[in-house]
Amino acid sequence: MDGDATVESELGPFSLILPLPYRIAFILVLGVWAWGVNLHYLYLLKIDVPSLIKYSSRTSSPLPHYQRTYALATIVSAPLLISLLFFWTLTRGHPSAVRAWDIIPQSYLFLLILFFILPYKRLSPHGRSRFLTTLKRISVGGLAETQDGKFGDILLADVLTSYAKVMGDLFVSLCMFLTAGKSSTGKPDRGCGGQYIVPVIISVPSLIRLRQCLIEYMRVRNSPQKSAGQGWGGQHLANALKYSSAFPVIILSALQRGYDPNRIGLSQTGLYQLWLISLFLNSFYSFYWDVAKDWDLTFFSSLFSPHNKNPPSHQIHSPSSPPLFLASAHHTRHPNQHPWGLRRHTHFHTPQIYYTAIAIDLLLRCTWSLKLSPHLDHWNDLEG
Repeated sequence: MDGDATVESELGPFSLILPLPYRIAFILVLGVWAWGVNLHYLYLLKIDVPSLIKYSSRTSSPLPHYQRTYALATIVSAPLLISLLFFWTLTRGHPSAVRAWDIIPQSYLFLLILFFILPYKRLSPHGRSRFLTTLKRISVGGLAETQDGKFGDILLADVLTSYAKVMGDLFVSLCMFLTAGKSSTGKPDRGCGGQYIVPVIISVPSLIRLRQCLIEYMRVRNSPQKSAGQGWGGQHLANALKYSSAFPVIILSALQRGYDPNRIGLSQTGLYQLWLISLFLNSFYSFYWDVAKDWDLTFFSSLFSPHNKNPPSHQIHSPSSPPLFLASAHHTRHPNQHPWGLRRHTHFHTPQIYYTAIAIDLLLRCTWSLKLSPHLDHWNDLEG
C-alpha cells in the first residue's frame, strides 16, 4: 500500500486517465484530423492544396482529399478509443495498475507507426508513400525544387518543428518502457537515456528547416536569372536565423535540468537569466516572422508607424506561408483602405479572425519555449 501511495503522489489525476503514451498518441491522431479540417476549409475556399504541394492522387476515387483524410483519421482513431477503454477497464484509476499496464498504450503507438510505414494497398497507399518519401528527403535537410513540391517539403518540415516536443516525449516513452524498473505510464523521466538525448531530438526539426533555408539562399545566389522581387536571398538567411534562435533555448534548458556548477562555471541564476533572454529572442522573433513575413500582415509596421495607419501590403510571401493565410483577391480594397494591421487582400470576412490568430500565435510561440523549462516540469502532465 505504501508503494501505491508513492506512485499516486507521482501521478496526478490527469496522468491516471491519459498517461504519457496516450497523450502522444492523441496529439498524433489529432494532427491527422487537423490536416483534414485544413483541407476541408481550403476546399470550401476553392484553394487546391494538392496542386500547391504537387500531389497527384493515383486513385480513381471521386471523394475529395479532405474526405479521404477524414477516413484515414477515423481508421487510426477507432483503435485508440478501443485501447483507451480497455486500459481504463483494467486500471480503474489505480496508480499501480496504470504503471503495470503500460504495454497497452505502447502497443497502440507501435501499431500507429507501422500503419504509416507498411504499404497497405487499401488505406491511402499513394498518400502514405508520398508522406514517407517527403519525410525521408527532408530528414537530411533536403528540399525539392519548386516544380517537384518544394512547398510540401517546407510544410512538412514546419509541422515537425511543431511536433518537436512530441518527438522528444515519444523517445522518453519508449526509453522508459524498455528500461528495467521504469514504466512509460509512470511519471515522465525526461532524462531517460542521458541528459542530452531529448534536447538533440527536439533540435532536429529546427536543423532541418535551417538547412532548407540555407539551400534556398544558395539557389537564389547561384540562379543565373533572378526573378523580380527575389533579391539576393537575404530573407532566407533571416529565416534561417529564426530557426537557429531555438538552439540556445534548448541547450540552456538541458544545462539547467542537469545543473553542475563545476562543469558549467556559471551560477544557476545566471544560467536562468541567459535562458530567459534566449526565450524572449526566439519567441518574439518567430512571432514577428509569422505575422510580418509568413502572413504578410502590416501589424508591426502599423504598430511602430502611427502616422501610417493603413500602409499598403507588400505582397511578398514567404514560401513557408501557412495555407490558411494565403493572399487572395476575395476581399480587395483600395490600396490605402484596409483594417489596421492587416492587408489589402484577405480571405476571411472579419478582421477579428486575424487579430485572434495573431494573439493565439503569440501565445503558442511562448508556450512552446516555456515547456522546455525544467522549472515547469510539474506542468508536463498538461501538454495534451
